Amino acid sequence: MVKHYTLMVPGFDSSGEKLEVTAPFDSQVIATCDLANEAVIEQALQTAAKLFQDKLEYIPLRERLKILERAAAIMQEEDEDLAFSAAQEGGKPLIDSRVEVARAIDGMKICIETMRTEAGTVVPMGVNDASARKLAVTRREPIGVVVAVSAFNHPLNLIVHQVAPAIAAGCPVIVKPAKKTPLSCFRFVQILREAGLPDAWCQVVVIGSSDLSTRLVADERVDFFSFIGSARIGWMLRSKLTPGARCALEHGGVAPVIVAEDADMSTTVPKLVKAGFYHAGQVCVSVQRIYAHEHIAVELAEKIAEVAKTQKIGDPISADTEIGPLIDPAEVNRIDEWVKEAIAGGAELLCGGKPVSETCYECTVLLNPPENARVSTHELFGPVVCVYTYQDVDEAVERANRLPFSFQAAVFTKDIDLAMKLFASLNGSAVMVNEHTAFRVDWMPFAGLKQSGYGTGGIPHTIRDMQVEKMLVIHSDELPD
Repeated sequence: MVKHYTLMVPGFDSSGEKLEVTAPFDSQVIATCDLANEAVIEQALQTAAKLFQDKLEYIPLRERLKILERAAAIMQEEDEDLAFSAAQEGGKPLIDSRVEVARAIDGMKICIETMRTEAGTVVPMGVNDASARKLAVTRREPIGVVVAVSAFNHPLNLIVHQVAPAIAAGCPVIVKPAKKTPLSCFRFVQILREAGLPDAWCQVVVIGSSDLSTRLVADERVDFFSFIGSARIGWMLRSKLTPGARCALEHGGVAPVIVAEDADMSTTVPKLVKAGFYHAGQVCVSVQRIYAHEHIAVELAEKIAEVAKTQKIGDPISADTEIGPLIDPAEVNRIDEWVKEAIAGGAELLCGGKPVSETCYECTVLLNPPENARVSTHELFGPVVCVYTYQDVDEAVERANRLPFSFQAAVFTKDIDLAMKLFASLNGSAVMVNEHTAFRVDWMPFAGLKQSGYGTGGIPHTIRDMQVEKMLVIHSDELPD
């Protein structure tokens, strides 16, 4: 029997509207859930705003710590069920979804560590006549109502990155998961409630209308907007925020990699394959553009293609599947169109280049696509890796930096001086040396620049974003001069 998820907004049992959640691999209905309408959204906003206004009813830090500790323990007990659900609804293979769940649990622990160790500051006083006999300190307080809009590609871990920091910061939060993958979000919020979080402090709304989503984000009661998704939608929603509302936006990138002539092929190739085809390339920092020295470019591309051909493509809940489906059949058609355009423009197809089914696409390697092809100028978000030949490294840097996206980049070389030169020259908020562009641990800063985003992600940084520092200044003649 297909499971149904009811509204997670206090005061509503049902809106009367339902959404079918289907598995991206075979389009089978795996669950249904209630859709939020305008009345549900209004109730959610009223509830969250009232909580924030009543400062005497805030959940104390010690209680928030206990809630997150208990929630992490429940997640650990249910880790296999959580991984199966994420794989089924999102299409990421079970082997990788297990890693996602482990990261999500660790993310809860990072929240707890941050809450225990980070506080306000002492502001220097007594340094001139005006500040004599004064003491000034700050403490961190919640910024207000958080609205979090999430993406499909990491259905549990992204929700943890947006919701758990809000709870840690003491903010009431309304979360809107992607319509394609709401089930992991529902279960996570249920776990928070089982761990002792009052229902009103975290509400889930699945919204079928883009207009209604915009109204939620643009409401004057929203103090912080957290968004993970496409640049087009993210920048549009940012423009609708009311004055004073803060935000963090995480969009996509077209992650560049520069491979020098001296790179170790035995370690470089496996890393590029993993980061290029992981989750069928549906990751904001997937390896997409590889600039390889002319003496090794063909060899590198062929070795990547050799491994790509061996990847097992299929049902994400099968234990041996390495590459799952695209989130939607329309994405298969789009990627195929872009690949064919690149080949027609002169790219050499080394492997792949066609759909496996209505929902899956072959791991594809293209050598020297045209610079103006869409595979070279736009985020692919699919299992396609492009290798470009360069003669001079400065030329490679210029080509890598040409696009209006800037996220994570990578360099493979044994030459420390070259690595440092490229670290300084490449656009990006992070440059990996002898590691792929998709490397991430959840306590490090994670930031899209230019069109790739706004603000800095990473759990400790998100907690700080969701708080304000309030300063206390005390004058006392008893303080030493």
